Amino acid sequence: MKKKCIVITVSRQFLEQHPRSGDETGFLEKIREQIKKHTIRGNYEWWKKRIDMVVRDEAYLSIRYWTGSPYNYQRDGSKQAELVQLHAKDGVGIEKLDFTRLVWLIDDVDNDLTLEELSKNDGLSKRDFIDWFDGELKIDMDSKAIIHFTDFRYGG
Repeated sequence: MKKKCIVITVSRQFLEQHPRSGDETGFLEKIREQIKKHTIRGNYEWWKKRIDMVVRDEAYLSIRYWTGSPYNYQRDGSKQAELVQLHAKDGVGIEKLDFTRLVWLIDDVDNDLTLEELSKNDGLSKRDFIDWFDGELKIDMDSKAIIHFTDFRYGG
């Protein structure tokens, strides 16, 4: 049976709305060196279904990046290139991230996770992390998906 391909793109440069717009993120190298242990995405339920397929070995995770400007393939010939394929054996997984009542909840359990640790494992400094999410990490925000590239987990 052929495995389904689940695609996640990572940015090579900070996005337009970020104060460091255009600077290199270093994400590609940080993923290769397992410094960037995860990515955080919205729409937890949507990602949970897909990552569970990877965990069950029905799919694999293809981490990709744009060779030029994202989505501007007609203007500059940009396309997605694959950095790495990750499978269940690599430790791919997902945890739900919520910020409620001034505590981090990982899979609905209080966690002493610090913003410094979360941002470091996402491949960013604390300041860049805050600027990247620009207010998305507020009280009563929608659940976020922490998509793990390794077997590292916050919830144990």
